[in-house]
Amino acid sequence: MPKWLVIVRTALGAAWFIGQMYLLYRPQLPMIERPLHVLTAVLLVILWQPLAPTAKHRLAAVAVDALLVLVTIATAAYYVTHANYLTERMENVDPVLVPDQIFGLITLVLLGETVRRVIGWNLLSVMLAFAAYAFIGPAMPGWLRFGGFGFAEFIEIMTMAGHGVFGITTETSVTLVFYFLAFSAIYAVVGGSELFMDVALKLVGRRPGGAAKAEVVSSAMFGTVSGSAVANVTATGSFTIPLMKRTGYTPESAAAHEAIASTGGQLMPPVMGIAAFVMADILGVPYAKVALAATLPALAYFGSLYLLVHLKALKSGIGSLPAAEIDAIAPVLRRIVLLSPPLALIGAFAIGYDAPMAAVIGGLVAWACSYLPGGKPLTPKRFLTMTDDCAKQASQVAIPIAAIGIIIAVAVQSNLAIKFSGEMLSLGGGTMLGSLLFIAIGILILGMGLPTVAAYVIGAILFVPALQRLGVEALAAHFYVLFFSVLSMITPPVALASYTAAGIAKANANRTGWHAFVLGLPSFLIPVAFVFDPAILFVGTPGAIAFAALALGSGASAWTIMIAGYLNGKLAVPERALYGLVAIMLLLSVYGAVGRIAALIAFAALLMWSFRNLFLRPQPSVAAGE
Repeated sequence: MPKWLVIVRTALGAAWFIGQMYLLYRPQLPMIERPLHVLTAVLLVILWQPLAPTAKHRLAAVAVDALLVLVTIATAAYYVTHANYLTERMENVDPVLVPDQIFGLITLVLLGETVRRVIGWNLLSVMLAFAAYAFIGPAMPGWLRFGGFGFAEFIEIMTMAGHGVFGITTETSVTLVFYFLAFSAIYAVVGGSELFMDVALKLVGRRPGGAAKAEVVSSAMFGTVSGSAVANVTATGSFTIPLMKRTGYTPESAAAHEAIASTGGQLMPPVMGIAAFVMADILGVPYAKVALAATLPALAYFGSLYLLVHLKALKSGIGSLPAAEIDAIAPVLRRIVLLSPPLALIGAFAIGYDAPMAAVIGGLVAWACSYLPGGKPLTPKRFLTMTDDCAKQASQVAIPIAAIGIIIAVAVQSNLAIKFSGEMLSLGGGTMLGSLLFIAIGILILGMGLPTVAAYVIGAILFVPALQRLGVEALAAHFYVLFFSVLSMITPPVALASYTAAGIAKANANRTGWHAFVLGLPSFLIPVAFVFDPAILFVGTPGAIAFAALALGSGASAWTIMIAGYLNGKLAVPERALYGLVAIMLLLSVYGAVGRIAALIAFAALLMWSFRNLFLRPQPSVAAGE
């Protein structure tokens, strides 16, 4: 990589970071902010991921990239100089001029090419399919038929107003996502990620399956500031996967544990995955409400995974770390101040700051803590490393998010979403459980090879209306789609998180995916639980929420025990069946509150039966005269 190119890339990343901080205090017109955001991301993707042909065509590739850079700059200039015109024009009334059509088409082509570089053909194929549907709608059969768009109308919808490419998804990237990515980048560079790993090892490293448990705990902690499955896998997996392999786990098993734990990081507040920010915008609620709603499902996800790892470790006897290795870890108490930034972020939420300002406050606290004992000072060099990392991540998020805007616009303008929801209800037979099953399968298939945010947004458009027609509360309907979009990251045959972890572990990708899927089975009933009882999402009275939390924790535990088939010894088939029945009664609210109370009593009785040797063990006799 030429040094001048690295300098340009770093300078652009730093300028983007500073510009975004300026926008927080001095917002600009949306048709300045959003196009500049997307086109800056396009430039950075071209610089970070240039075409890489054979040596024979290297000059042609450089020429193509140089042309794309120049065209991107020219398009950005068009939007800046025409921002007032684009803001004031009347959609569907004012004509779409030739320059509008030219630069609109260029924007779509640039976006398509950078989607291909960032995500690959999976998302690009979906994007092209929806774009084609916009034109061939009149020729489609049955309920898929609609009037279709003309070229000028298509360009107007996609690139000249507050929907399409520059719609709600890009707005989320500009006003929310960037600031949390910045917080995550600052926190990592000052030593926060290392602290999470060391705390996890100190807490659980000596226990059965300690290496895998440390991965679960560290991923849960890292997820509170990361919100990206692939980033979580990369950040923690490079350390925990070799650790697990060294303590007896196969490469596939180690990679699967990493994938399922890191995937859950997208559900862990306060910084969830990008899809959660989009959800907040779609629902029109503060992000803090979404983060609070995710708390109990996230705890149930990681709690059931931790329990499954524990039971499997007891059964196999592998995974424990030597005490000497734990003792060799640098003391965590002298670095405990580095827990202040995420706590400051949570505190800012609690006292009423909006999401981007809370992230900025967390970043400022991280900056201050970096100069205290245990921190890594945020020197100019580290600052540029941080802005470089932030810009790279933000560009790789902004591109697919903008592309999803095309899908949203076509689905909404064509009424495809409404018509599709009716078809889904027909497939499910009009029943709640049938519809939930078909929707879950649809989301898992949809999520194959797509980022979580893409799977969620498309799923929200197509499936949420069907859930709401069945009477599911809006927040629960969106969380149901989000949860299965997250699980699609570890569901074969295409599972992005599993494949990333397999690459680190040098493991077979398909076997890793199936192993991660089995480890994730305890989590597949959690979204069904909050559809039947929205109190799990903090909707309702404190008493109802407390009871829902008890039922969720007990049900997830019973389901995990059933899947593991082990608890204080191998469980017989009838015992496993009873644990499964109790779990279903608790999680699906069978027979309402009375049924759940009966199931809680049955769960306690089953636990006593499984641990009966502790209560019925004969006491040693005392000899006469002693």
